[in-house]
Amino acid sequence: MEPEEPEENITHMDASLYMAAAKGNIEEFNNKQGLQLESLKTPNNENVLHVNLATHELAAWLFDIFFSILNLLLNKFVFVTLKPVCRSVEHLLVEPSLRNFITMIKRQNRSDFIEQILTKCPSLLLQTNAKGQTPLHVAAKNGHSAIVKLLIKSCAKARDGDLELGMDQVSAVREMLRITDQESNTALHKAARCGNVEVVIALLEFEDPDFPYSANKKQETPLYIAARRRGSGRLLTLLLDKFKSTAHGGPHGRTALHAAAMAEDAEAIRVILKKKGNLTKERDEDGHTPLHYAAHLGSRFSVVEELLKWDVSAAYIGDKKWGMTPLLMAARQGYLGTVSKILSLCPDCCEKVDNEGLNLLHYLAFRGFSNPLRPSLFKPGGIEIVYGSVKNLMELEDAFGMTPQEVYNALRSRKYHHKQKKIIDLLEKIGNDQVAEEPVRRFPLPNDSTESLEKKREAHLVVAALIATVTFAAAITVPGGLRTEKGPEQSTPKKGSEQGTPFLIQEVVLLMTE
Repeated sequence: MEPEEPEENITHMDASLYMAAAKGNIEEFNNKQGLQLESLKTPNNENVLHVNLATHELAAWLFDIFFSILNLLLNKFVFVTLKPVCRSVEHLLVEPSLRNFITMIKRQNRSDFIEQILTKCPSLLLQTNAKGQTPLHVAAKNGHSAIVKLLIKSCAKARDGDLELGMDQVSAVREMLRITDQESNTALHKAARCGNVEVVIALLEFEDPDFPYSANKKQETPLYIAARRRGSGRLLTLLLDKFKSTAHGGPHGRTALHAAAMAEDAEAIRVILKKKGNLTKERDEDGHTPLHYAAHLGSRFSVVEELLKWDVSAAYIGDKKWGMTPLLMAARQGYLGTVSKILSLCPDCCEKVDNEGLNLLHYLAFRGFSNPLRPSLFKPGGIEIVYGSVKNLMELEDAFGMTPQEVYNALRSRKYHHKQKKIIDLLEKIGNDQVAEEPVRRFPLPNDSTESLEKKREAHLVVAALIATVTFAAAITVPGGLRTEKGPEQSTPKKGSEQGTPFLIQEVVLLMTE
């Protein structure tokens, strides 16, 4: 007979105590002290503080309202009264002023609850849950700035019982601030991701300006995490002003400036460049600069402009895989506005070609052939090229010996099918890529409809000319025509001779639909 395996010791918290912790009802814990409070844990090893801090202020109030109404309905009302009561409650819940008032009251209740629990059991402050997170991690993650301040003061008070912070107390606070969870996140990492400025201010108040906050297991530093959030300019300023040497790294060899470009945040880019202007030419593991990111993502023009105003030389850097400059990346994506912005700030950067010999106009030809009805650089009477450097590109051949004009022509007609196949293979290769976690936009591929669309365009031009001629003739011709035979009615209008008009209209419509 096999020996019985020992039963797994599953920790859990009594339901009434869990609800009391979530809602911040201190009365339920009045008769519990020290070890009794320490032993209260959920299966994820969360203590009373973890449970309270992870519960939204309004959510706890909603629990009370829901169960109160449910009891009221069951005990005093019949079913027909359910609908009007629910409507009145729904009205209360969506009223913003009431919701804000309740949130404010619950925040104060939360502070009182946390303070009283820590008075009973100070050791809960540094206890970690199954993820290695202290209550400070949870408070920072959920943006509870008042609680973060309270936890820091409680940490100092637990050392000497005095709220006036001496060096020993500052050391104790810093030790708590630097505790990392299982993903190597400190409370500052959590606060940066949350984006709450007041929480970050509280966490930085007693921190050492020389302390290097390192990256977590995802290789994200607090500065990088903050930069990934759009609208984080003030947060970045706080971090950069506090520390003498702020670590700025991110995953895949990125920097905080790459992160700001991914967030498409011009203000964040300005803030970072004021402190770390040398990051403009920093490349990730694929050789992409922040400007490559901005060009590929089709960022707001202000983002591209900020990066180029600080360091125009970044426009001439090719990436590791293709040798593509930011200008070529914008053209590959078909972002003509970004192409124009880059050219306006550094016109001669268009002279750089990639490893396949493809220049700016090749990429514009890849994107531009699919809509013959649109004005084009490659058609007579189309868009005029202003810059000489760009004009010269029209004659440059790629690795297959094709100029941009030849590429454009080949993609529009099946009679160039041998060239078409080479181009399609190339497009599939350069299209199978991504930058800043964003794949290359799908290239339009030639098909039978492309050629027929061009023919239809030519037919439309003929029809337009025909309609203009008919309209002009109709404007100067008397309906039915004039009598030409000699006699008293010569040069007078004919009647009943409109039979040709419907036929002409039918012919025009037929031409347009072919």
